[in-house]
Amino acid sequence: MESKVMSTKELAKADPVFGQLSFDDHEQIVFCNDKDTGLKAIIGIHNTVLGPALGGTRMWNYVNEWEALNDVLRLSRGMTFKSAITGLNLGGGKAVIIGDAKTQKTPELMRRFGQFVNSLSGKYITAEDVGMSTEDMDTVREVTPYVVGISESKGGSGNPSPTTAYGVLMGMKAAAKYKFGSDVLEGKLVFVEGVGSVGEALVEYLVKEGAKVTITDINEERLEIVRDKFKVAIYQGDDVYSENMDIYAPCALGATINDATIDKIRAKIIAGSANNQLAHDRHGEMLQEKGIVYAPDFLINAGGIINVYAEIEKHSKQETIRKTENIYNTTLEILERAAATDVTPNIAALNMAKERIAKRKSEASK
Repeated sequence: MESKVMSTKELAKADPVFGQLSFDDHEQIVFCNDKDTGLKAIIGIHNTVLGPALGGTRMWNYVNEWEALNDVLRLSRGMTFKSAITGLNLGGGKAVIIGDAKTQKTPELMRRFGQFVNSLSGKYITAEDVGMSTEDMDTVREVTPYVVGISESKGGSGNPSPTTAYGVLMGMKAAAKYKFGSDVLEGKLVFVEGVGSVGEALVEYLVKEGAKVTITDINEERLEIVRDKFKVAIYQGDDVYSENMDIYAPCALGATINDATIDKIRAKIIAGSANNQLAHDRHGEMLQEKGIVYAPDFLINAGGIINVYAEIEKHSKQETIRKTENIYNTTLEILERAAATDVTPNIAALNMAKERIAKRKSEASK
């Protein structure tokens, strides 16, 4: 019988999970399906060495299931390093629900998803992310205790977006201190790409700092709301990456620093809230070669997880703010370590996070 030679694409599909580059030794992946509610979700648990895996649930109308799987793998891996480098006793996890949050999300779907989370007995703790709200987390809380970011009226920490934005501001100021010798943002030209809840909160902080803010977003209505609220400029061009600016703050979806944009970028600093901003590690190297300071996203956008962590550890608001402000010190430490060891800030941050995980794993084995 004649044997069939498999193409590269076929070989990739032969190992749809373990063969994914983003799999990166995930401990567990849970595929959740419910015909009655239409729920199709994936929960990724990357690492639980430091504690239970915590990460938000994203509802997105993915092109296909491959895209959804890759997204949850990349995001849950990022949560592992985010918690580790921030000093939290948490592991990394994430969940995605496939569908349009505006038209397909129902209370029944959210409760069914919560039941799947509950079946993991605390190994994964969920929270809100893109396409989700505090009210959705309240609905999930009806069927499982393993959810954070619920309403303050129900004993939760509420919307984490302002704290996330504050952490980004701290990272941005640290990067400015490293690049310019001063962390004063007054007069600095900052382009904020994406003015959702975190982006809008960041704009507010920047305006208070005296920065010159320009905003861009695919949602025209959001742009006008934020412009009118904070008296900032809307970008009128068609290639934001080529613009002269002091700081580029990507606050929408990730991978905006890629092969198509890397040569155009003229910002002196990149510091934003989006996850996985670098499409590939080589883009971090290319930024460094261009003299652009990159504040690692999984470090400076950790304010949100610090905020919801308070629900687990019963921290005060003051302690949450203190931990978030410490992002400034960690960012400076990372930038200085990167320079001293001749690696990119992203690699330096990853190494620091991995060191903490390895140390805990070693202590546990003794």
